Amino acid sequence: MTTSKAHSQKLDAEDTLAKYRSQFYMPPGKHRAEQLYFTGNSLGLQPKSVQSYLQQELDDWARLGVEGHFHGKNPWFKYHHFFDKEARVVGANPQEVVVMNNLTVNLHLLLVSFYRPTKSRYKIIMEGGAFPSDMYAIESQVKHHGYAYDDAVIEMEPREGEHALRTEDIVAKIEEVGDECALVFFSGVQYYTGQYFDIKSLTAAAHKVGAMAGFDCAHAAGNVKLELHNWDVDFAAWCTYKYMNSGPGGVSGVFVNERHGNNADTPRFAGWWGHAESERFQMKRGFIPEPGAAGWQMSNAPVLSMAAHKASLDMFEEVGMDALVSKGRKLNAFLEQVVKDAQTVNDKLEFEIITPEKRGCQLSMLTNENGKALFDYLTANDVIADWREPNVIRLAPVPMYNSFMDVWEFGELLRAF
Repeated sequence: MTTSKAHSQKLDAEDTLAKYRSQFYMPPGKHRAEQLYFTGNSLGLQPKSVQSYLQQELDDWARLGVEGHFHGKNPWFKYHHFFDKEARVVGANPQEVVVMNNLTVNLHLLLVSFYRPTKSRYKIIMEGGAFPSDMYAIESQVKHHGYAYDDAVIEMEPREGEHALRTEDIVAKIEEVGDECALVFFSGVQYYTGQYFDIKSLTAAAHKVGAMAGFDCAHAAGNVKLELHNWDVDFAAWCTYKYMNSGPGGVSGVFVNERHGNNADTPRFAGWWGHAESERFQMKRGFIPEPGAAGWQMSNAPVLSMAAHKASLDMFEEVGMDALVSKGRKLNAFLEQVVKDAQTVNDKLEFEIITPEKRGCQLSMLTNENGKALFDYLTANDVIADWREPNVIRLAPVPMYNSFMDVWEFGELLRAF
């Protein structure tokens, strides 16, 4: 693959998504008009439409007060219904998805329902080195049920000398634990290495031994092609502020497989907003869950935060995941080649790409003792990348607003280090 400037410009000229870049605010640089922004895997950029979406709800609040719940342009009482298109981002039926709360809150609410340990079946299999919030959530859940972490939780590590887990090793471990396995819980995309796990195979292996399968899709939603319904996943949750560009601390999405969501007897923590809509204002004793994932809601919608997400989600609906994934693969492949080309001409660049071929937008570079100096150099030269201890630089050019010329310019900076 050629990585010349001319070729980069040609790729941008052929890019059918290039027009969307102008619909985002690009952080200004000190040495260039716009910084090279490669941290969509941490916080996506702000769509320019967010302001008008927020203003609509602020106007209705000012004009209508409490009546905005029923008479606003987007009545707040049924606000979560305006997010049915979220299901298409993750490959689900609309009834299987709801937008509510924040990510780790939702993971706890889902674990209440789907981690139901017994004396003989109580073990959880997960990746070692998961994102800390996931580790803390799982630790607190097993302790809440009276189990010791080292006994109840099995952390999978890559083989010696490797950085990514092999699907066959995870499946073998699930089969080995067998009837003791209550839950298989993995990331969709691993935050550190960028590995895209084989969700379909892990789910099938979990079900084969009678366990539940759940996934934290924070780094997967809006990034890779997901088919949560067709893969028969039991539950999943994701944030919307990374690849889905919905603002810092933005709301979270939840997937509950329809066989669980349409079963009123599925255990859960109940709240007013998860009660059947047709009877919600009758204020009666006795919780009757709204069918589907909506039955996991507890409190009414955080409208202002959800309005920001709605602005981004409408863009996702317009573009479609197939187009985003297609460009994302091209961007990532181009980035990998640019990085390798720079390394061949600059012997100061000592790093190893640890992201396996099955990936999304992210590329993780495992550096040596000069890694932090390289990162600081990039930062000083208007590159917004991401450092993760102890020595990984994460890069994630995303298809909605990054260009091939962004990547080429990054490569020129690497060559000059």
